[in-house]
Amino acid sequence: MKSWLKKGMTVVICGALALGLAACGSTGGGSNEPEDGSGGGGGSKDGAGKTEMTFQIWDTGQKAGMEALVDAYVAEHQNVSIEVQVTNWGEYFTKLEAAATSNTMPDIFWMHTNEIFKYADNGMLADCTDIVETEHYSDISLQNCKGSDGKLYGVPKDKDFVALTYSKKIFDEAGVEYPNEDWTWDDLISASEQIYEKTGKYGYLAYLDDQIGYWNFIYQAGGYILNEDGTQAGYTQPGTNKAMKFFVGVQDNDWCPKQDTFAETSPQDLFFSERAAMLLQGNYMFLGECNDNPNMNGEWDVAVLPKCPDPVSGDGRATISNGLCYATSAKGKNKEAAMEFIKWLGTEEAQRIQGESGAAIPAYVGLEDTWLSTFEKNGYKLSLEPLMDMFDYSVQSPNNASRPQWKTPVADELLKVYSGDQDIDTALQNMQNIVDEAIAKGN
Repeated sequence: MKSWLKKGMTVVICGALALGLAACGSTGGGSNEPEDGSGGGGGSKDGAGKTEMTFQIWDTGQKAGMEALVDAYVAEHQNVSIEVQVTNWGEYFTKLEAAATSNTMPDIFWMHTNEIFKYADNGMLADCTDIVETEHYSDISLQNCKGSDGKLYGVPKDKDFVALTYSKKIFDEAGVEYPNEDWTWDDLISASEQIYEKTGKYGYLAYLDDQIGYWNFIYQAGGYILNEDGTQAGYTQPGTNKAMKFFVGVQDNDWCPKQDTFAETSPQDLFFSERAAMLLQGNYMFLGECNDNPNMNGEWDVAVLPKCPDPVSGDGRATISNGLCYATSAKGKNKEAAMEFIKWLGTEEAQRIQGESGAAIPAYVGLEDTWLSTFEKNGYKLSLEPLMDMFDYSVQSPNNASRPQWKTPVADELLKVYSGDQDIDTALQNMQNIVDEAIAKGN
């Protein structure tokens, strides 16, 4: 067990010695310590004998959707009660780690691919291999739930992709045709140049991000971040080099803000204040943006990602796809009840409820239309249906057990390039070394 979990030993001892007092170190969604000192699910029996459980998420925008799932389940399982709790993204895993060390994790919680190896490989997540009906999910959705041992440590929740968001209003002002499925990187540049020349507004916002930024360009160009088994980086691959020089080079144009601008004003704020024409976004952002900007309904739209016109290999198309899973603690007091609930969350019934709530695209293959219907129902004018084709060429978000060690240092290398302190070829070699060394240390 890694050192980040060892610090919890004293907390567990504290809880065992102080029965009847407030839970010692409990931050994960429940204040009731089991009397045997085993920690666990943050739930208890209420006066009516129901099993009380907590369900921890990080997105306020999806709370109503998760509560709809709970309501449907509890209606058929009246021996349980489940409270959906929201912890913001910035604190979510800090609190979950603290709860893991004190063995007071929530009964049910969202697990992100960035973190799943840490929790699964340290024995903190229940093995869900036997409760997932794998035939209903894509390989990417299943891979997002796996630990290093290949077992499933969660039930697939949703799936996503990265798409091009553009302002119809600004394109109309500039007299430029809207993006379409035939667009390439060259069209992205040409449109940006024309928009800036005719309106003075920014074109494509090439802000520094991996999943919804440069990773997409790398895979379109025939490069990669990690090889297929995650044992080696691909930053020095020809396709990666090609894509990174294109992506970083975009900032040399007057129509793209510098990275310090994005540090002060988010790309989304620049776009929805009508100061910029295009940016890449995950589909999970669309519904919230529709809700937050009702006055702009019909003035912006989405399109498939422009493809690489001359890839080193492949057909030039790719979009990064990620997805969350529902998980429960391996040692939770209410583990049996929690496992029954998350098994149900993987059913067609539950995944349909999630989609129709607009929370996210269900991971369950064939239910994509349930998510689309939410926008139609609310009268939001986005061209979403063509985007579903991107699942045919989606690429799993690069991930391995050592990613927490290399993610930030890799980003720091790119910041040196943007600031002019380092050339791109040196940075790519350094990034290669950083990732490969992190992988070697973890083995």
